[in-house]
Amino acid sequence: MNRFTIPIAMLCLVTPAFADDAADAIKAIQSVGERSKGATNARAAVQTLKQHGGKNLLPILKAFKGSSLLTKNWLRSVFEAIADAEQKAGRALPKGDLLTFVKDTSESPSARRLAFEWLLQRSPQLESELIPGMLLDPSPDFRRDAVRRLIDQASEAKDDAATDLYEKALTGAVHEDQVTTISKALKDAGKEVDISRHFGFLMTWKIIGPFDNKDQKGFPIAYPPEAKVDLSAEYDGQLGKVKWEPIATDDDYGVLDIGKQIENYKGSLMYTTTTWQSEKDQAVEIRLGTPNAWKLWVNGALVFEREEYHRGTRLDQYKVPVSLKAGSNTILVKICQNEQEQSWAQDYKFQLRVCDRTGAAVLPVTQAAANSTPRKEIR
Repeated sequence: MNRFTIPIAMLCLVTPAFADDAADAIKAIQSVGERSKGATNARAAVQTLKQHGGKNLLPILKAFKGSSLLTKNWLRSVFEAIADAEQKAGRALPKGDLLTFVKDTSESPSARRLAFEWLLQRSPQLESELIPGMLLDPSPDFRRDAVRRLIDQASEAKDDAATDLYEKALTGAVHEDQVTTISKALKDAGKEVDISRHFGFLMTWKIIGPFDNKDQKGFPIAYPPEAKVDLSAEYDGQLGKVKWEPIATDDDYGVLDIGKQIENYKGSLMYTTTTWQSEKDQAVEIRLGTPNAWKLWVNGALVFEREEYHRGTRLDQYKVPVSLKAGSNTILVKICQNEQEQSWAQDYKFQLRVCDRTGAAVLPVTQAAANSTPRKEIR
C-alpha cells in the first residue's frame, strides 16, 4: 500500500466532519436568545470554531446574513478572535476568499465591512482599489468612504471640476453631515440642491386634531382615524369639532412642526396622513424622527409605536422596515404631546422619509390626489 493512501483517505473523511462541526457551531450561536438563553452552548460553539482557525472565517462571515444583532455580536467576536490568533501565529488570512466576500454585495454589509477592515491591516492599498467603486454600494459605510474620497478630491479641485466631483458625490451620499457639506459647496457654486427630495422626505400631509391626551391617556385610545382614514369626516376633538386640513413643510429636512405651524396644544394628540404612490410591490424603510410619542400605520396596519416623550430627536431616529404595494399606499402617523412645561419639552413635531436600507431615497411615482392641495399653514 502506498504510504500516502491512508492520509488522503482520512482527509476525505475529516473535511465533511469539519464542515458539519462548523455548521452546527454556527447554528448554536444563532440560537442564543434574550437573557442569555443558549449562551452555554454558544460558548462551547465558539471554542469549536476557534479550533479550526482560519478555515472558519468565511463560514462565520456568511452567517451574518439574516442573523439578529445579538448573533452578529457573537459572530464578530469569534471572527476577530480567530483572525487575531492567526496573525499572531504568523499565518496569513485567506485574502482571496475574504476579498471575494467583500465584493459580494448580496452579503451582510456589516460582515463585508468586518472582512474589509481586517484585510486593510495587511493590504492598505485595497482602500484606493475598492472604495472608489462603492459609491452606490448597499453598505452605508462603504458609500460614506467613497463619498469622502470625492469630497476630498473636490476640495482640491477648482471651478467646474470641483462642481462635477461634488455632484458625483451627492449621488451616493446618505449621511446628513456629508450631504450638508456637499450641498453647501454646490450652492456656493450656483447649483440648486433639493435636500428634501434627495433624502425622500414627505413634505405634504393632511392633519386632524387635537384629540385628548391629558395625563397621557390618549396614546392607547383608538380615535376614529385609526379605524379608517376618511378625509371628508368630521369628529369630536379635544376642543370641539375637528376635520382634516392640509399642511406641509418647506424645511429642507422635512420637519413638520405642529407646535409652530398650528399650535402647541398641551396634553393633545394629532393624526397626520399622506399617500405614497409606488410603481411596484417593494420593501422599503420608513425613517422617522420626533421627540414625541408616536404610532405609525401603513395601509391600515400598525407597524411601529413608541410611547416616550421628549427623549430628543435626530434624523433617522427610528427605522421601520415596511412593504409597500404597487399603487397608492396610505401612511398614518399619530403624534402625542404631553403637559410638561419645561422649555425642552415644548417641541411638537416630526420628520418622515422613505428610503432603502442604505438610506438612499425611494421616491414616489406621483403625489396622491389627497396631497395635491397647495401648501397651507393653519392656525
